[in-house]
Amino acid sequence: MRYEAPNSVEAAVDLLAATEGAYVLAGGTDLLVKLRAEMLEPDLVVDIKRIAGMKDITAENGGWRIGAAVSGAEMGEHAGLLRDWPGVVEAVGLIGSTQVQGRATLAGNLCNASPAADSVPAMVAANATLRIVGPKGSRDVAVIDVPASPGKTTLAPGEFIASVFLPAKPEHGGDAYLRFIPRTEMDIAVVGCGVSLVLDGAGKVSAARVSLGAVGPKVMLVEAGAEALIGRAPKGDALEDLAAVCSAAATPIDDKRGTVDFRRHVAGVLARRATEIAAIRAKGETA
Repeated sequence: MRYEAPNSVEAAVDLLAATEGAYVLAGGTDLLVKLRAEMLEPDLVVDIKRIAGMKDITAENGGWRIGAAVSGAEMGEHAGLLRDWPGVVEAVGLIGSTQVQGRATLAGNLCNASPAADSVPAMVAANATLRIVGPKGSRDVAVIDVPASPGKTTLAPGEFIASVFLPAKPEHGGDAYLRFIPRTEMDIAVVGCGVSLVLDGAGKVSAARVSLGAVGPKVMLVEAGAEALIGRAPKGDALEDLAAVCSAAATPIDDKRGTVDFRRHVAGVLARRATEIAAIRAKGETA
């Protein structure tokens, strides 16, 4: 196995494109575990941390561009991210232990392509996009379009994620992410839910995005969930309708961590609760 740490995006792309069994190393919290467990035998590991911008959080067009090697711990210490997208930051903060937080990244959590990834529903709710680089240049893609199925993404050979972009926070906007786990910490989501919304002057929802994780082969955007909220105050019947829509949209499996019926029920409960938190934040209050 070869290890390379290029200093440019172009060099990294060349290495990845030239070697079929190549893997990207950013945080390494998934890759290194799989290597030690002999689940993978890479021909090449390309460490992207020495490339300019990969460890930076930069203001851009009112939003934030987050380099692919920025850790969850670094995001959690960034005042601007915490102010604008607390739900995304909280979702990243749920990944693993304190030690893992020092290495785990948004891009890595996404590329692991687990349906239960915590950061992905939060990013989808925030309408985050990705800067993907590869042999054909760079392209910007919505986060929702990258997971394909468990363990698989839509990235082409030689491509990797260079950065994540969180758009400008809308005025009177708020977001939240919640999950259910059997244990109190360091567990995989049985159900996860991300919500972002915008309130108008009358306190009604003028725009919304609702996403669910761990209840299908990949994270889903529940458009009917947004429709249940728009034009209504985020309380009472609107929340009940939202919960019903999200429960109906869920397509989970039975396993030792939860039954189909349980997961569908929890999807509705989390959607309702996450919406309540997002609405509080949209009002400029603390949740």
